[in-house]
Amino acid sequence: MRNQEQIVFNPKYPSIKDLRKKARKRIPRFAFDYLDGGCNAEVCLQKNISDISEVELQPHYLDKYTGADMTTELFGKVYNAPFGIAPIGLQGLMWPGSPEILAKAAHKHNIPFILSTVTTASIERVSEITEGNAWFQLYHPTENSVRNDLINRAEAAGCPVLVLLCDTPVFGFRPKEIKNGLSMPPKMSFSNMLQILGKPRWAMETLRHGQPNFEVLKPYMPKGLNLKQLGYFMDQTFSKRMDMDKIAAIRDMWKGKLVLKGVVTVSDAEKAISLGLDGIIVSNHGGRQLDAGGSTISSLQSIVAKYGDQTTIMMDSGIRSGPDIARVLASGAHFTFMGRPFMYGTAALGNSGGDHTISLLKIQLKQVMEQIGCPDVDQMPDYLSKI
Repeated sequence: MRNQEQIVFNPKYPSIKDLRKKARKRIPRFAFDYLDGGCNAEVCLQKNISDISEVELQPHYLDKYTGADMTTELFGKVYNAPFGIAPIGLQGLMWPGSPEILAKAAHKHNIPFILSTVTTASIERVSEITEGNAWFQLYHPTENSVRNDLINRAEAAGCPVLVLLCDTPVFGFRPKEIKNGLSMPPKMSFSNMLQILGKPRWAMETLRHGQPNFEVLKPYMPKGLNLKQLGYFMDQTFSKRMDMDKIAAIRDMWKGKLVLKGVVTVSDAEKAISLGLDGIIVSNHGGRQLDAGGSTISSLQSIVAKYGDQTTIMMDSGIRSGPDIARVLASGAHFTFMGRPFMYGTAALGNSGGDHTISLLKIQLKQVMEQIGCPDVDQMPDYLSKI
């Protein structure tokens, strides 16, 4: 099967860097800093990117070659490309309607879209857009009743995969967000008001869509919360730290595919496999939680070396291009996810941003595959440089 859907591509923005630059001009600084920033000194964020770029591929120029097939089977479904859209919180703050825009584009291009518990579109709305094909990422609630209801809603919506988050036991220390007074809705300081006035398109779109809210969590939130009360509600609603018992209980409840996101060590991968999970996503939350941690590609390489043939191993954090996707697949990942690149695209181009970013990554990845002579993504590890 070959990819036949129409490519929607704006030649003014031929790279994720171009989209990032345009996004920075279009949205308020507090929104861009939330999207773009990491924790502490952002060492881990930059390490994620730079370490992936050091992976080299080895072309096979004289082999017979008939073309590149990007289709990938994952959990019994064939997707049109080996990448998907990672879960992102507060999407509607960065660009109004972002989760809906990206869910629609993902469904059109037949790639996975993962909805975050703390984003700005509901499970039911995204399920409607994707015809029941969206995945759902669960932040573990403190109350089992809320946990059970969220899981039941995901099941009723037809979500084929439930993603459990394990890498946010505490809130990350993010200086940019602290300086901006970021909250939901954003704190209307004098500085933030000036930023909004300087981005009239963002302001008009926000007025048109309405104030962004935690739509997934709305049924559990008391009405009329002020900013301080909202922060307290969020702190009390989520238990944050995941453990084996919590995962085992959800494994018993959830009949679909179950994935653990945030795995960075061999020992945690081993625990996930022992619990009967269907896969793991190697991730360090985009470098937003532990600045002293290692890069995702280094974690991936260690985990693949020991458990690559025992479970489905995916990766996010630090991937910024089609060549990066190829590097990660060549390093042993079965699939990849990205968050920031898609949000840069939506913030830069609005309703066409999802289409453009997916098309851009497909074009780049196909070029790499054809350059090195790789016929399909499953064979990508054969092209990892051994020098």
